Amino acid sequence: MPLSATDDAANNFDKLSRNILDKIVQCSYFYFYLTYNMMDSDIVDEAFDFVVVGSGAGSMCAALWMRAMGKSVVIVEKDALIGGTTARSGGTMWIPCNRFLAEDGVVDSDDLAMAYLDATVGLSENAPAANRERRHTYVVEAPRMLEFLIDSGIRLHRLKNYPDYYDERPGGLAEGRVVVADLFDISRLGPWADKLRPGFLPVPASHEEIYWLPMAMRSWRGLKAGLKLMARMVAARMQGARWVTAGAALQGRMLEAALANGVDIRVASPVSSLVEKNGRICGVVATSGEHQFTIGARLGVLVNAGGFAQNSHMRRRYMADGSARWTAAGAIDSGEMIEEMQRLGAAVAQMDGLLGSPMGIPSGAENRGDGVDILKASGQPDLAKPHAIVVDGTGVRYMNEGGSYVETCQNMRDRHRKTPAIPSWLIVDRQYMRKYMLCGTIPRTRARRRLLATGFVRQAPTIEALEAKIGAEPGHLVETIRRFNADVRKGKDTQFGRGARIFDRWSGDALSRTSPALGTIERPPFYAIEIVPGDVGTSGGVVTDASARVLRDDGSPIDGLYATGTSAASVMGRYAPGAGSSIGPSLLWAYVAAKHACADPSR
Repeated sequence: MPLSATDDAANNFDKLSRNILDKIVQCSYFYFYLTYNMMDSDIVDEAFDFVVVGSGAGSMCAALWMRAMGKSVVIVEKDALIGGTTARSGGTMWIPCNRFLAEDGVVDSDDLAMAYLDATVGLSENAPAANRERRHTYVVEAPRMLEFLIDSGIRLHRLKNYPDYYDERPGGLAEGRVVVADLFDISRLGPWADKLRPGFLPVPASHEEIYWLPMAMRSWRGLKAGLKLMARMVAARMQGARWVTAGAALQGRMLEAALANGVDIRVASPVSSLVEKNGRICGVVATSGEHQFTIGARLGVLVNAGGFAQNSHMRRRYMADGSARWTAAGAIDSGEMIEEMQRLGAAVAQMDGLLGSPMGIPSGAENRGDGVDILKASGQPDLAKPHAIVVDGTGVRYMNEGGSYVETCQNMRDRHRKTPAIPSWLIVDRQYMRKYMLCGTIPRTRARRRLLATGFVRQAPTIEALEAKIGAEPGHLVETIRRFNADVRKGKDTQFGRGARIFDRWSGDALSRTSPALGTIERPPFYAIEIVPGDVGTSGGVVTDASARVLRDDGSPIDGLYATGTSAASVMGRYAPGAGSSIGPSLLWAYVAAKHACADPSR
């Protein structure tokens, strides 16, 4: 039957309606595509699969994983130098069940590592980031992350006989679980060499050599380490090599691998904000010079921009007894990205936590905006040597001086709540001053004499006279040293158990014929050095889950946002189970974040 004019008009109207509806659907889909994926040039200046804020070792690890998966990635660094806190650090990583332990015949397992973390980290109070699920993820994924780095060409090795800090607890290893990078020649980086942040150690000594160098005048092994270092420095000068060690070596190797794998790295490009669309983080706004630009992120954004050690406002808000005057963290550790994540609803935790590092700070080592010069400051190794104790302001000893740096500073703060202990005093005698380094100075040198001349080291002919010089309660220091000396002669610290742990003895004097951890304080003159609870960074930040996703207060994840390093609350809670308890997690959670972002089916 032929169509009537009315039917024909209705049919045409129906077709027109469907065409219009199709166009609306297409436009709606296109708008959704643009806003969700941020690919339109009117919305973003450029787009990548993954954007990383900050350039520490964790950032490079995440970027390497993304490149291995065929994804595009950009690292955006606010400073002119690459490396963040990692490059300034010792570069140690605490990695359980690592391949090097097995190669050396040292038994470790997931069960042992979990038992150890339960017995240390598990004791943390008010530390949601250190929950057991995250600890288990760390134990399982850390050795896998290590294998990925090795497969990516990063040359690493185990520091032998660097014990866990609490080796006496269940699962603790006397042999330790510490992994570090081999020495690295930064001349291999070409023009990027001068963009790598300098390390804390000006000479290319390996960690093993660093341990023995202070004993160069007392042992053949120490002398051998010194001669080996000198030969390396002479060879480097002749060959044009620029060897670096510790954190700079780790960061240099990571940077080399990142560049070789096509990672886009931008320096002097601070991020001012994270971009949120439809409840998802999908980019960042950054600045380069006077130009502001937006970078889209299809798979997400990882924040690894450090903590807030140099942010006085945040320290006053979260820390009752924290002072930025005593931090060794660089000026870049300013906390603005933590505040930006909070603006978007991120929960924070453990904000009163610090990566403590006891410090005696002589003239010339003060924090002048970029952290205390830790090479010139007294630190944990100085406290742990024989012929030394730490006392509070009244002259009473109150802790095991051979413990970890984090524990020592926490002991100071805890003591100070009851009796004046900030500052505390390192008390030593002539035996100590003739054998051991102090604040980076060698015995019988001009630098050591300068410490005395400036009054930083207080000297007295008797304990009673030293007691008066530090303002202690009359008789307290005399009784403290009498009791300590009696314990030393018996070979056992009955007060605090110093020397019972393998770590205590490792931190002491390996050449001592009596005790590596204990020694009497009895030969005049006597000396006192002011000690404060300094830090190398903060350990609080945004709360993340076992996939490194940033969480809100209600426990829900902020889609597309990940965090690691000291931008996130530490999985180690309020403890440091071993050396590398900060850098190890930074790398691990970056690795986990990158894997999750690639695998998430919603992407």
